[in-house]
Amino acid sequence: MLDKIVIANRGEIALRVLRACRELGIKTVAVHSTADNNLKHVLLADETVCIGPPQSTQSYLDMPAIIAAAEVTDAIAIHPGYGFLSENADFAERVEESGFVFVGPKAETIRIMGDKVAAIRAMKAAGVPCVPGSDGPLGSDSAENLRIARGIGYPVIIKASGGGGGRGMRVVHTEASLVSAINITKAEAQAAFGNDAVYMEKYLEHPRHIEFQVLADGKGNAIHLGERDCSMQRRHQKVLEEAPAPGITDEQRQFMGERCVQACVDLGYTSAGTFEFLYENGEFYFIEMNTRVQVEHPVTEMVTGIDIVKAQLRIAAGEPLAYKQEDVTWRGHAIECRINAEDPKTFMPSPGTITLWHAPGGPGIRVDSHLYSGYQVPPYYDSLIAKLIAHGEDRNSAIGRMTTALNEMVIEGIRSNIALHQEICNHSAFKAGGTDIHYLENRLGL
Repeated sequence: MLDKIVIANRGEIALRVLRACRELGIKTVAVHSTADNNLKHVLLADETVCIGPPQSTQSYLDMPAIIAAAEVTDAIAIHPGYGFLSENADFAERVEESGFVFVGPKAETIRIMGDKVAAIRAMKAAGVPCVPGSDGPLGSDSAENLRIARGIGYPVIIKASGGGGGRGMRVVHTEASLVSAINITKAEAQAAFGNDAVYMEKYLEHPRHIEFQVLADGKGNAIHLGERDCSMQRRHQKVLEEAPAPGITDEQRQFMGERCVQACVDLGYTSAGTFEFLYENGEFYFIEMNTRVQVEHPVTEMVTGIDIVKAQLRIAAGEPLAYKQEDVTWRGHAIECRINAEDPKTFMPSPGTITLWHAPGGPGIRVDSHLYSGYQVPPYYDSLIAKLIAHGEDRNSAIGRMTTALNEMVIEGIRSNIALHQEICNHSAFKAGGTDIHYLENRLGL
């Protein structure tokens, strides 16, 4: 097992990794910015190293500083969490070249899956269904691009090959606006990602967002842990997730899970990963793969009983995957609400001091959070401050437990989006299940 690891992240995911390390007897090094001296995992870690000022570019995105922290503390590995450098192939490569273990896939795999065009090619080769599209980056021939769009059928969506997180995409409804949309997206992609390659896909009008969790050890062993429904979104950012996805049959789960597992084997994939799909009219369409642990991994852990972060650490230590597909079973239903430090109406961030924090409890309730009374939420980072997860014997039970837990949760001193989640959980459309990715924005009038 890895003797000591650097946790190259902050907030709830850093605390989540620390707890997994404690269970496995691994010592931890918390790297942090000057704004995060009082983060819970920093206070609990075996060692701490300040790596820079509050700005992410000078701390959590500073590769040499993180690697230097591993060197001075004699750490063995670096866990990147999610966000920041977790899907940066250059970082993974530099970690390995410096003699440390990167807790995640190999750099070349991250590179392939980070390039959306290359990822789609790899998925098609593995038999994973993809959205009808240009089958490669668009060239500068406007007539050819118009021909491709006619073949796909409007509306189409132009996406940056190096994009992600809802950025670098533009929907086109008419032929007249196609050429300008391509040019604008290319310019935005170059500015945001340093790569102006864009591709075209069919734009699905009312899809759901369904994703499959996988684990693989790079030794030919891979399994899937079923699917999650992440359709409750605002501006392409997930708000609430659940597992299993309402309406997905056992046959669909088996078929798509097997395709994802085969893709992992073909890629020589290592660690945890997630295949993301749009789902419409009974069909799945691959959109991207996240080569890291997901924010929403707890709902899968709750229904399968498998600790995904501990599995990551064991795989990084060189152990073979501890599970076979027949070992995976699904029990009940789980829902996760992302609790953010933001106004529930305007969505403006709300940093400040937590004057009172009370986490809910009871059967089937899990809270992943770094909050405590007196903690000051800084203004420099993502507004996620807690994840509230409810598990029940079925979906109705999980919704009931989540509603009770939301009513019990107390966060004073700042604004939070608890009220938004209460509204979602009490709405008839959500209770019925199967809402599409546009539901929440339409309901909010955005």
